[in-house]
Amino acid sequence: MTARVLVVDDDPDMLRLLSMRLNAAGYRVTAVESAEAALNQIALERPQLVVSDVQLPGKDGLALFDDIRARHPALPVILLTAHGTIPDAVEATSRGVFTYLTKPFDGKALLDKIAQALALTAPVSGQGPADDRWREAIVSRSTCMAELLAEAKLVAGSDASVLIRGESGTGKELLAQAIHNASPRAARPFVAVNCGAIPEALLESELFGHVKGSFTGAVANHRGLFQAADGGTLFLDEIGDMPLALQVKLLRVLQERSVRPVGATQPVPVDVRILSATHRDLDEAMTQGQFREDLYYRLNVVSLNLPPLGERREDIPLLANHFLQRLAGKYGKRLNGFAPDAIKALATAPWPGNVRQLYNVVEQVSALATTPLIPLVLVQRALRVPSVEVLSYAEARQRFERDYLVGLLKLTDGNVADAARLAQRNRTEFYRLLQKNGLAPGSFRADAPVAE
Repeated sequence: MTARVLVVDDDPDMLRLLSMRLNAAGYRVTAVESAEAALNQIALERPQLVVSDVQLPGKDGLALFDDIRARHPALPVILLTAHGTIPDAVEATSRGVFTYLTKPFDGKALLDKIAQALALTAPVSGQGPADDRWREAIVSRSTCMAELLAEAKLVAGSDASVLIRGESGTGKELLAQAIHNASPRAARPFVAVNCGAIPEALLESELFGHVKGSFTGAVANHRGLFQAADGGTLFLDEIGDMPLALQVKLLRVLQERSVRPVGATQPVPVDVRILSATHRDLDEAMTQGQFREDLYYRLNVVSLNLPPLGERREDIPLLANHFLQRLAGKYGKRLNGFAPDAIKALATAPWPGNVRQLYNVVEQVSALATTPLIPLVLVQRALRVPSVEVLSYAEARQRFERDYLVGLLKLTDGNVADAARLAQRNRTEFYRLLQKNGLAPGSFRADAPVAE
């Protein structure tokens, strides 16, 4: 996929010239004439780079940069400046503008600067900008996820520890795996452990290993997860649930870059990048003395926040259909998609369990589906939403009338005279109602023959 560049300039001739040059260089260009239009465009489709003139009507290029920096800190910006605004552009570079070019500028110089800016956000390990395999397990088209993935790709190239925050079910392990895939360690192991799922008595041995005879049941040497991940990445999920005693030992491992297996006398060097995740408020946990401050700062060199599914609703139809196609193979069914009212119900439902809950809902409807198109009633059942059937007035009246007549015939044992009297209708009119609704009084008598 070719890099997208957003160009902002109120001079139509300059805008046309820039677009022609960048298109000729192979970029996909969107051109707008104001900062407001640029922000609207970024909200619709996040570019890989913004090239903006400093002097714009209304909000100028510097104010545009400040807005972009606040909302999309990983999005590089190049400013084009006239001689009178050079001091402002120089100051902007200290605040995070990638670079500035003075008008008139050389076309090759612009292309070189663009290539350098895009190289900052390009995947590492030989992956080109068109290669999204590093994040192929993350299905999304939302702008908030695009921004998060851009930041994840940037940090992947470093060896910095990353703390991934997010509610349960948002996909924190998938993001950790994607960071590993985009990192120089991609060819080495990615090892994940849920710190809250392993009993405290076993977690130390699981992480650091043990030697034979170090405790009852240790019948052989055991390499811990740190050694298993040597050269690669160790993902510590639910790090906020780690006991305090182990937090001290983990901190020592991070400081000394070596582990001491349980029962061992000598440390073992390890080269591991740490990614961690939590749904807990670690700041609150530190205040309550449940999480060590020094460990927090070791783990939280870079913080990434996964949005809940309710903040990326445009991804729900995409995710639902992705899961449906995967589950169609599992259940051996031909499932083509969701009915329009069914997909609307999914997109507007609350999702306290986030993407994991959505997957479970789609799996349930896949298991129960009898038609290629998933109907609303199955989605409502999986969501535990009462099914509400909306009838026209005529349909509701007819249904009530039939149910009412059936009730009377049952009550009177099929005696039309008694049923008509209870309904306060004459027998002739009552017979017409029975015929209209296809009801035979004889079938309601106690001595009526039973079909076999």
